[in-house]
Amino acid sequence: MNKRYTDIFCDFDDTLYDTRGNAVISLAELYDFFRLSEHFDDARTFYDAYWQTNVELWGQYSKGEIDRHYLIVERFRRPLSLGRGLENISESQCMEISDKFLELCSVKPGLVQGARELTEYLRAQGYRLHICSNGFHEVQYKKLRACGLYDSFDSIMLSEDAGANKPSRLFFDYAFQKTKANPATTIMIGDNYNTDILGAMDAGIDTILFNRWDPDFLPPRKPTHIVRTLKEITAIL
Repeated sequence: MNKRYTDIFCDFDDTLYDTRGNAVISLAELYDFFRLSEHFDDARTFYDAYWQTNVELWGQYSKGEIDRHYLIVERFRRPLSLGRGLENISESQCMEISDKFLELCSVKPGLVQGARELTEYLRAQGYRLHICSNGFHEVQYKKLRACGLYDSFDSIMLSEDAGANKPSRLFFDYAFQKTKANPATTIMIGDNYNTDILGAMDAGIDTILFNRWDPDFLPPRKPTHIVRTLKEITAIL
């Protein structure tokens, strides 16, 4: 155990939980469930538009530029409107499709490679572990249970409970208040440089960037550590 730290704040989506991989499966199920092949000649058109829109909207949501309802509706309205006969799809239809998508996603058990082993290692070392997530309240708890990690954490901090999203300092203030963690002995693990790492650095926390997406990425502000796999973290903590 690295005696410098007592508490570990950890992002959930795409750091421990394979959110993208599970969503790919769920999107295919959604496409079949709503018979979207009747509206699209190529499923790839829908998939690609969804991912582009989703990334854009979550970036806006993390900055507080849009609210949850707008995100939920628009991430399906925009890609679906590319389909024949769906140009004027209603908000209620988008909500129906979103509800089904979240239902499908929330029961998927897939984890990022090494996630279970890392959490077991950290608990055995005596750290207090805390989830820090911008995900939706009712979905995150289902996903934590579905993947078997719910009991691995001492506390779960969600942006909806905090009243602010990462990277806001308000989110981290809430996390400190809830966990009673000391910033000087806390470290943050996350895959998203803008939300997880910059937010934690601005809150005075050491950081581990799990750089699983772009091996050539050079962060403007250097995290305390950068790893390419979760297994590497066991050599740090």
